[in-house]
Amino acid sequence: MENVGIVVEDLPGAIEFFTELGLELEGQATVDQDWAARVCGFDELRCDIAMLRTPDGDGHVELMSYHTPTAIRTGPANAPANTLGLHRVLFAVEDIEGVVAGLRSRGVELLGELTSIEGAYLFCYVRGPEGIIVAFAEKLG
Repeated sequence: MENVGIVVEDLPGAIEFFTELGLELEGQATVDQDWAARVCGFDELRCDIAMLRTPDGDGHVELMSYHTPTAIRTGPANAPANTLGLHRVLFAVEDIEGVVAGLRSRGVELLGELTSIEGAYLFCYVRGPEGIIVAFAEKLG
């Protein structure tokens, strides 16, 4: 997989959230070319994007903030984990307790608990930008 795309209203805030998790901002641009509108099925398109690379260099998160057409929300702002559709991204981390502590210092709370999965992983969910669920897993042993 190359990347996961996330539409956000607050692009700077979303960039800050993901860079604090260790992703590296590769670049930002405004996209308003005809080909982009055609790909998305719009008559016209203008959006700001930011591409962030995961620490291992193998994956990316693409953040998009639409100006034209304006973004729409089709479901609840803080949809629960069992909502149909794509709304969660998971990151493998080496120090999940440190990640959680850093997020808590920014006011981000766990959705449930930091949980051991059969002694193999520590796992948790937090609410990220625009209400998406961001999961973290630390392999144990």
